[in-house]
Amino acid sequence: MNEPSRLGYLDCSTGVSGDKFLGALLDVGSAGAVFTEVHLQEILDHLAVEARVNVSRVVSRGVSALSVRVDATDQPTHRSWADIRLLIESSSLPDAVREKSLSAFEVLARAEADVHGETIDDIHFHEVGALDSILDVVGVCAGVHALELDEIVASPVATGWGTVDTSHGVLPVPAPATATLLLGVPVTPGPSRRDGSAPGELTTPTGAALLSALVSAYGPCPPLTPILVGYGAGTRDIGNPNVCRLTVGVRESHDIPLERQPVGVLETNVDHLSPEAVAWAAEQLLAEGAFDVWTTPIVMKKGRSAVTLCVLVGGGACAGEHFAQRIVALTGTLGVRVTELERYEAPRANMRIDTPYGPVGVKQGPEGANSRLRPEADDVARIARETLRSFTDVHRELTALVEQALDKNGQR
Repeated sequence: MNEPSRLGYLDCSTGVSGDKFLGALLDVGSAGAVFTEVHLQEILDHLAVEARVNVSRVVSRGVSALSVRVDATDQPTHRSWADIRLLIESSSLPDAVREKSLSAFEVLARAEADVHGETIDDIHFHEVGALDSILDVVGVCAGVHALELDEIVASPVATGWGTVDTSHGVLPVPAPATATLLLGVPVTPGPSRRDGSAPGELTTPTGAALLSALVSAYGPCPPLTPILVGYGAGTRDIGNPNVCRLTVGVRESHDIPLERQPVGVLETNVDHLSPEAVAWAAEQLLAEGAFDVWTTPIVMKKGRSAVTLCVLVGGGACAGEHFAQRIVALTGTLGVRVTELERYEAPRANMRIDTPYGPVGVKQGPEGANSRLRPEADDVARIARETLRSFTDVHRELTALVEQALDKNGQR
């Protein structure tokens, strides 16, 4: 069984923005002082800007949440993608935080470029270029890093509806860049105000960019054991709790680690050999290192019964040519078809275990796999002949003996 993973589930049922996402991470990170206001201030220091972070607990329509505000003077509110990229790349932030932060800003820049019909290098961020938005993006990426989240899953995203005031004028919700960033993402309008009126913008371009950079899947919360929950508050009164909830939990992984390997399948149709000759050829090919050999009954031209001899070998031209030569030599066939494939292999171990009947070969598969302990069939057959018992009875007894031996040696 693999190690448990830490998963964050982001509830976006009332939308997501950079400050709401950041507040939820801070609320979770306050447990054990893993990610706090102090860490946010250090991020500003890493970015070499003069500003103060103010984190406070507020109540949004009955729900306690953390609100994040940046107090800065003499800071530009418009920055280009190149300006922001230079600011982050030249910082002393951890590599993982820089990488994710740049990824979020890049997808946002591409969305803005698409909306305005410009190149990405010509894009100037307006609201997003302000220092508080930069801190939102970098802070969220730093929080995910500090909380050691292996994966983030989000609910369907509430966009809101109505209109929003922007530097380009009044626009319908979602804003054009937000709509572009949410392509392929399950969305909902979100709740209306209690009087039925439009709530306005619930998901901002910054929030959508962070989802694009950090979220791996959308839908209901996957099975997990919750350990922490936090709430981040937005600034507007939307008639409902304007919060984003982050649940952090652990989940056991029952996936079996698989390794992808190239293989080749060699085939030939045989209608001129007896079954005994085909079986002998199969045994020889297995003895020479083929992964597997099998036959499939077929009917050839003129109604002749035949078999397709199939040989599974390791990938690579040399292996394929060697076994093609051997198939021709062993069967007398005049042609061999070759198909290059890939297969997933589970880890396994071959060993010999001492039993009252002598050493027995055992194949051990990964933990969690059905029938992962398999005594070698040749040894089972040998013991069955010697003891005048059925193959099934001997197989069952040997499996139990092998399990006991492995438990005793601490190998299970």
